[in-house]
Amino acid sequence: MKRRLFLGGPPAAVAAGSVPHRVLAQAGGKRVVGILTGYADADPEGTAHLAALQEALDRRGWTDGRNVRIEYRRTVGNADRAALQAAELLELKPDVILTTGGTALVSVLRLTRSVPVVFVTDTDPVALGLVSSLARPGGNATGFISFSADIASKWLQLLKEISPGLTRVAVLKSSNPQATVTLPVIEGAAPGLGLRSVAIDIGNSADIERSVSEATGEPNTGLLVLAGATALGHRELIVGLAARHRLPAMYSNVAFPRAGGLMSYGVDRRERMVQAAGYVDRILRGEKPANLPVQTPTVFELVLNVRTARMLDLALPPHLLALASELIE
Repeated sequence: MKRRLFLGGPPAAVAAGSVPHRVLAQAGGKRVVGILTGYADADPEGTAHLAALQEALDRRGWTDGRNVRIEYRRTVGNADRAALQAAELLELKPDVILTTGGTALVSVLRLTRSVPVVFVTDTDPVALGLVSSLARPGGNATGFISFSADIASKWLQLLKEISPGLTRVAVLKSSNPQATVTLPVIEGAAPGLGLRSVAIDIGNSADIERSVSEATGEPNTGLLVLAGATALGHRELIVGLAARHRLPAMYSNVAFPRAGGLMSYGVDRRERMVQAAGYVDRILRGEKPANLPVQTPTVFELVLNVRTARMLDLALPPHLLALASELIE
């Protein structure tokens, strides 16, 4: 049963000097929007989210190829690649850059503190010193975050509810800004639920194979997968390994239960992209990121894969079935 439907050439050359970037960007009559994303080119979730962004911009009067030129670059979670792609976007003199993921955001802000940036990220920008405050960012960046301290505790609580015998949780994470902020919250919440947490870094498919094998070394272990670009790009592998080793797993992104994972809890990321289009629109019409508050999540969605729970011999509590935004059978 599914309770909710989820939709799934540079400007003309201008002589260098003191000409403002906005004037350069408008050469040829089109505004320039750069998008630096962690999604791989063929990722279906990423494709749907970016399509939703473009549709939302179109509804606000910004049509790619008509009065705006949208330039996509992809980091795939790689910090070195992100730095190169960010520099390439800035060469185009964009009016605004939209980033998805912490790696993309950090890469852009290392290179510019003047070009407006709208971000969609799981990273806490205040903790990382990227904005002055959520209410008044104060610089050239603002946007939408998908993480709160409460959600990290909820990941563990839900995992424990579905598999009460768990005593240990292996946290699969990439070396990215999200993990820097999220991991201490998870480590602080685990003991109160009778859990011991252990963080395991992943970087490629071999790391993932090893990490999941390590997680099976102790009984009563579950997985918590932080969905950076590396994990997202290998989600079929992670989900398959969790099934093979019969590990109950919580994911921070709905793409995982849709690929066969047990469950996810988090924000509607497609809707976050639609909201981000609103900020891009406002900046293109003259507003400043410094005056647009960073938006924090207020609504979270629980997605349960009933088929996977059945395969793992896990009984899904009735109250969780009732709370779920989406049930996959």
